[in-house]
Amino acid sequence: MTIQFNAKTRVLQGTSASRRLRRAGSVPAIVYGSGAPAQIEVDHNEIFHALRNEAFHASVLTMVLDGANQSVILKDTQWHPYKQQVLHMDFQRVDATHKIHVKVPLHFINADIAPGVKLEGGMVSHPMTELDLECLPGDLPEFIEVDLKDLKSGASIHVSALTLPKGVKALTHGEDPVVATVLAVRGGDDAAEETPAA
Repeated sequence: MTIQFNAKTRVLQGTSASRRLRRAGSVPAIVYGSGAPAQIEVDHNEIFHALRNEAFHASVLTMVLDGANQSVILKDTQWHPYKQQVLHMDFQRVDATHKIHVKVPLHFINADIAPGVKLEGGMVSHPMTELDLECLPGDLPEFIEVDLKDLKSGASIHVSALTLPKGVKALTHGEDPVVATVLAVRGGDDAAEETPAA
């Protein structure tokens, strides 16, 4: 799936120019990597709706800059503290032959049939909701699936147990963090064992 958005070169720079851009319905942004950084602007409405698509955050995007296509990934988005307004965005150019680092969402499946949930009444906890990956742009997955169907109460799934696509490496800095665990629900057995005072 190709995700495309439009952009144009930003001539005026600085705080006051950025304010004027935002008032006019645009978002100031920057594109860096493999060449000189480029100051650009994007349409707020277009980019606001694009950001609601999970894949926009973890895909190689086609940026149409002044009519020419460039491959980029989204690196950062700054939001207004309380308004639904995008203030600034950072994009990075990508080259098909160079590896990139991207955070990709985790999709948890089969929680309802996990023994620790279905039979033991436990609750699934997700210490991680995204995973930092390294791969070539062409190998970047939109998400990583985490299957919970065999998870018992008190058991956990670590990053090392995930099935990653070919050519994709998880960046965990030497650790093996927990992705999901089933927490035992306390109270049921304890309450049954208590006897009322005479």
